[in-house]
Amino acid sequence: MREPTMTNIWHESFRAEPYPTYARLRGQAPVHQATGPMGSEFWLISRYTEARAALNDPRLAKHPSHAPAWLHNFGVGAADSPTPVGLNMLSSDPPDHTRLRRLTMKAFTPKRVERLRPRIQQITDELIANLAGLTRFDLIEDLAFPLPIIVICELLGIPAEDRDDFRTWTRALIPPSTPEGLASLRTAQTEMTEYLTKLVARKRDEIDHTSDLENLPDLVSALIVARDEYDRLSEDELLGTIRILLTAGHHTTVNLIGNAMLALLRHPDQLKLLRARPDLLPGAIEELLRYDGPFEHATPRFATEDIEIAGVTIPAGSVVAVVLSAANRDPAYLPGPDRLDVTRTNHSHLAFGHGIHFCLGAPLARLEGQIAIGTLLRALPEMTLACPPEDLRWWAGGITPVFRGLEALPIRVGPFKR
Repeated sequence: MREPTMTNIWHESFRAEPYPTYARLRGQAPVHQATGPMGSEFWLISRYTEARAALNDPRLAKHPSHAPAWLHNFGVGAADSPTPVGLNMLSSDPPDHTRLRRLTMKAFTPKRVERLRPRIQQITDELIANLAGLTRFDLIEDLAFPLPIIVICELLGIPAEDRDDFRTWTRALIPPSTPEGLASLRTAQTEMTEYLTKLVARKRDEIDHTSDLENLPDLVSALIVARDEYDRLSEDELLGTIRILLTAGHHTTVNLIGNAMLALLRHPDQLKLLRARPDLLPGAIEELLRYDGPFEHATPRFATEDIEIAGVTIPAGSVVAVVLSAANRDPAYLPGPDRLDVTRTNHSHLAFGHGIHFCLGAPLARLEGQIAIGTLLRALPEMTLACPPEDLRWWAGGITPVFRGLEALPIRVGPFKR
């Protein structure tokens, strides 16, 4: 039986450039035992074949009740938590996961999402128009952050005047992994849940409960009718589902746009090619997702029994992190994985996960990324990074580093193209 290796990878320099470390870990073994924030211990799976299999393994559950020590360390899902675990798709298993996902998946099919293209393009054009006359701007603050928050709030039916609150809450929900950070997370959870409770009550009074789910004005209204008329989810599940759609759907696109543009700016040959060949954009988005995607790890899994992976036994009750960003750079899966190539045709990456927990909002994130990056390349023919890459700061929040994204991306620009 192979002995696992121990590693601690949660320091700032690692967050800035994790891929050499992941290459070393992959070369040693596909499974490693790691020490994480606040002394937490869990298991990393870093090779593509093992990662893909783990994402589809029912013995690796999503409900944290299978890992009591993890719950104790972080206070997640305690009885007094404002949003207990197991009440949304990310922290539930079949049959609850199947039921909750089915309620929302129709809103995120590629065909349904494609109908949003004109509105997403309009929002993008307005945000980029606001940059006219500037010689420098922050891509995260001025485009990547506001675009998806506007889109998801409109999709869910969140009033425009309340969006700033969600900007604050979504940032607080991915805090530094410290006691203070966890306290901020709980405060944001409480405030967001109180707001959503009032929003649901107001919409409940306004909507026609006899309407077909397809004809309701927004997704929150559809979830309310599914709750009230069809008894398909509990009140806590209703609130948890809305919250996870807001937070996960937002951060995914922020990171996709930011990471993708940084990669292009650091590879001017690929940026030049994409400007000359805009028809490559859909495939380029897939390559950019693979190269430096919006998720570092999949959301945590919990071993329901002793599990052997690549000769290593992971004990029951352990926390398992499938390292998507490492798997996507595995040379056994893809030749030359550290090279950005927007003409690649192999798009079997794991950037959005795999299996029953594959990212529900992937079609929306892809479309937002295509529109945002395509419009930037047309409107701003001259773009350069406005600081040395080593000065960029990456988000270090989260109990495990699920998201991979920049705090800011300063861009220097030339004349706008109308």
